[in-house]
Amino acid sequence: MEIFLNGLRQALALIFSMDPNLLEIVRLSLLVSGAAMFIAALLGLPAGLLLGLKDFPGKRVVVAVVYTGMGLPPVVVGLTIYLLLSRQGPLGQLAWLFTPKAMIAAQTILALPLIIGFTMTAVAAIPSALVMQLRSLGATRRQIVLTLLYEARAGVLAALIAGFGAIISEVGSVLIVGGNIEHKTRVLTTAIVLETRKGNFSLAIALGIILLTITFSANWLLLHLQGRLDPRQ
Repeated sequence: MEIFLNGLRQALALIFSMDPNLLEIVRLSLLVSGAAMFIAALLGLPAGLLLGLKDFPGKRVVVAVVYTGMGLPPVVVGLTIYLLLSRQGPLGQLAWLFTPKAMIAAQTILALPLIIGFTMTAVAAIPSALVMQLRSLGATRRQIVLTLLYEARAGVLAALIAGFGAIISEVGSVLIVGGNIEHKTRVLTTAIVLETRKGNFSLAIALGIILLTITFSANWLLLHLQGRLDPRQ
């Protein structure tokens, strides 16, 4: 208990003193996860919209793949990216392995099914009569898409925040493809693992507090905005 209390006091001191090493890790974590979320949103929102609105041969298979992807083990994603980016792999010439780019690629793959799945569910709940009404009013395809995304905004927001919360708190894939290199690929989760193994509990606790604060803030934001966006509340 004494070790924990001492570590907690030192951790709070590190946070309030804005320790440079701590800030560097937090900055890289937000950069990697933010970039991954941006890419996953660009790909996932249109895909979720399409799956929620259109019927086509093989749709059930695609939906099953999306749902399976929502539970992808991060270590499996990390292993796959590692094999693709290794020197003997098909993408080895990119030289991305053990760089933030590889970490962004891994986290994008983890976030993408979550964004597609949540968006698909939210859009599918919109009455089909709305699309017919928009078409009868002469709305363009772009206007229809934007209107549907607006109507499903609570679900879309949940998709984005769920994806961000999942990737910023995962450790398996980024550890495999990033290597946890100091000043280069060390993020919150991998740094916590390393510092705990080293017995540097103060820094590990400080990083844990920051990680919990980020994930709590994301979930609080989700609940707050959903309450404002839902007219029934």
